[in-house]
Amino acid sequence: MLPRADALALARPTEGIDLIEISPNAKPPVARLMSYDKFRYDEAKREKKERLAQKSGGLKQVQISARAAQNDLMIKMKQLEKFLGEGYQIEINMRLRGREKGMKDWARQKLEDFMKMIPVEYKRLNEPRFAKYGMSVQIAKK
Repeated sequence: MLPRADALALARPTEGIDLIEISPNAKPPVARLMSYDKFRYDEAKREKKERLAQKSGGLKQVQISARAAQNDLMIKMKQLEKFLGEGYQIEINMRLRGREKGMKDWARQKLEDFMKMIPVEYKRLNEPRFAKYGMSVQIAKK
């Protein structure tokens, strides 16, 4: 632990060595002798890395129809597998039209059948729920 006046005396701004406060909330505050430009560069690099790491856990949507053919569902399945492999959470939306909205049990069964086709292990983040235009459920990789 060095008094503030002594630490400031060690700093040499003409040579590019500054006294930088690293952790102001610590008891006692932590400071470091280093180039301020290098410190700013490292901080910007760290923040960018954190932002990129946050993006990878986003939410992707896969939209299916209750009356879609088997091949159409397989195409959506490949898309879903790719998203799960990249670490995204996925919201599966089943579009219902007209009188299909009244057949909730039938629609729920169709969604369950589609989810049984998923080859990758996954966990449900919520139970299937009805929305304005159909049903949706969220899943993520185990």
